Amino acid sequence: MGVLEIGILYLGAALLLLFSGMPIAFALGGVALAFMFFFMPANNLENIAETLYSELNNFTLLTIPLFILMGAAIGKTRAAADLYEAAHRWLYKLPGSLGVANVFGCSVFAAMCGSSPATCAAIGGMGIPEMRKRGYSAELASGLIAAGGTLGILIPPSLTLIIYGIITEQSIGKLFIAGVIPGILLALLFALWVMFAATREVAAARAGRAASELLQAEFFTWRQRMETLPRLLPFAVLIAVVMIALYGGWGTPSEVAGVGAAGSLVLVVFIYGVWRWRDMKEILLGTARESCMIMMIIAMAFLFTYVMSYLHITQTLAQWLVGLGLSKWVYLLWVNILLLVLGCFLPPVAIILMVTPVIMPGILAAGFDPIWFGIVLTINMEMGLITPPVGLNLFVINGIAPDISFRQIMRGVMPFIAIMGLYIVLLAMFPDIVMWLPENVK
Repeated sequence: MGVLEIGILYLGAALLLLFSGMPIAFALGGVALAFMFFFMPANNLENIAETLYSELNNFTLLTIPLFILMGAAIGKTRAAADLYEAAHRWLYKLPGSLGVANVFGCSVFAAMCGSSPATCAAIGGMGIPEMRKRGYSAELASGLIAAGGTLGILIPPSLTLIIYGIITEQSIGKLFIAGVIPGILLALLFALWVMFAATREVAAARAGRAASELLQAEFFTWRQRMETLPRLLPFAVLIAVVMIALYGGWGTPSEVAGVGAAGSLVLVVFIYGVWRWRDMKEILLGTARESCMIMMIIAMAFLFTYVMSYLHITQTLAQWLVGLGLSKWVYLLWVNILLLVLGCFLPPVAIILMVTPVIMPGILAAGFDPIWFGIVLTINMEMGLITPPVGLNLFVINGIAPDISFRQIMRGVMPFIAIMGLYIVLLAMFPDIVMWLPENVK
């Protein structure tokens, strides 16, 4: 059996198990072990433990549980409620102000906790009912929360960018700083669409309902707006310190993540009074569960890619892709289509760990900067989180707002998927949107 046939069988078996619903780590590890048994010398099976240890013996991997701890601590508090209220008070004069406040709330909370599903649940639980009271359609209310939650894997600190950096051996600090401007700009594009759509929908609602049925226009004084800052500024400062320390070279990614985790614990204790053992136990156990899950996936993905490399599958596929003679833009188009299709079925971590070793040689050969491509890949992963049939954020929204049908949620996210697709085109035309900060901030 040739390398091509083995490669097709290998990747096909992995995708079949992943699509079957088997846990990602077991699917990748099971396929790797089976092919090691049938196609590799027996001594490779005897050295599995050593292989996994050598791959996981990477100090940078410590950033993963530490940033998860940072997000878990913040997620345990009322930070989401305070953030939502602050955004509403400061932005209430804008057209579609409540929708814009939800986008802003999703962006900042996603940056603090780094989890898209957690952002959807925390902001959506409050934002969706309030928006619907004010005339927003079920489609717009659910769609903007689902899409806003995806910003958690783009705006740093981002676990997706950490894993991409580890796999491609790129600077995590540069990836984080590269995600700042694209993340803010994408949030602004979401906000502009919400302002347009919400203004139209609220006007239609007011025309069809009696004034007494609609909530009266709200007004907040400067004092009421300033009251929201004391709880939010410490977290904003903490994120700024993490970013400056990481890119300024004050410490390694793991050390900076430790500072962020410790700082978040201190803040939730003193600002929100989360100090009882039952609260800390929930934070620590949640961190341990999620960290173990991700580390198991990474370990089995390392084994999966090791087998691919040993059997020359990765090298053969990379040579085949480069040998097609496609122009750089056609190659990038097909890579994005592949990522989008896989994103409809698989989580971002699995896609990055499986696909990146195969497509990166072609990306580099085409002259694309790996830092720039990391941001493009992450935006593509964002689209996957809200793309049927198994977009994770869609199910989160369906869970917190069961009165909104799945079809309505899907209709609501379609404009945001289109915005993300056009945004990737914009980044391809103007790569400095991504690269300006990494190249100029020293």
